[in-house]
Amino acid sequence: MEQAQQQMAPLSVSVEESARILGISRSATYELIAQGEIKTFKIGRRRLALASELKAFIERAAKVGAR
Repeated sequence: MEQAQQQMAPLSVSVEESARILGISRSATYELIAQGEIKTFKIGRRRLALASELKAFIERAAKVGAR
């Protein structure tokens, strides 16, 4: 069971990790959050984004870019 947990991808990531995944700066990520392009939530003082939300954002951006 422990090995299976280590192989699971995280369900949520920090803003810094989100920026790394998206290949953009941390400040650009915060701008997208402020614009409502990426939804986040807070646990304590940490702001997190669901991994599925980042995937959805990338898919939306790719559709717009493909036009």
